[in-house]
Amino acid sequence: MENYQIDNLDKSILNALMTDARTPYAELAKRFAVSAGTIHVRVEKMKQAGIIEGTKVCINAKKLGYDVCCFIGINLKHARDYQDTIAKLESFEEVVEAYYTTGNYSIFIKVLSCSMDHLHDVLVNKIQSIEAIQSTETLISLQAPIKREIQP
Repeated sequence: MENYQIDNLDKSILNALMTDARTPYAELAKRFAVSAGTIHVRVEKMKQAGIIEGTKVCINAKKLGYDVCCFIGINLKHARDYQDTIAKLESFEEVVEAYYTTGNYSIFIKVLSCSMDHLHDVLVNKIQSIEAIQSTETLISLQAPIKREIQP
């Protein structure tokens, strides 16, 4: 199923499910003038093809008290330390995304914290305590004016 090519119906289904993943297949069927069975088959095919990886609840981090968002560029002492460093970063709940990058940094991460004091603690006692890290640069996010999933 790796080469599954999506069509306009698939795109419509994906857009609807991205808006509300709990939309009943029967409602989608009415909306798109097809049977509920067709919707089910299409969704299953997209799951098998890896296009749909799952469903999730979207959480508002600010409502949970995570008021500070920042991005941290990380330089490693040695490229061979990448896997170990990723494993250590993954153990920190404040690290919500990580990317292996080209350019100025080896790794670029997104960190959520409750306050500047919390961020300071995460930086000093967690991230910068990783022996393989040579240096970091922290960029505080003031606002996230664009936040969306890719459109099918």
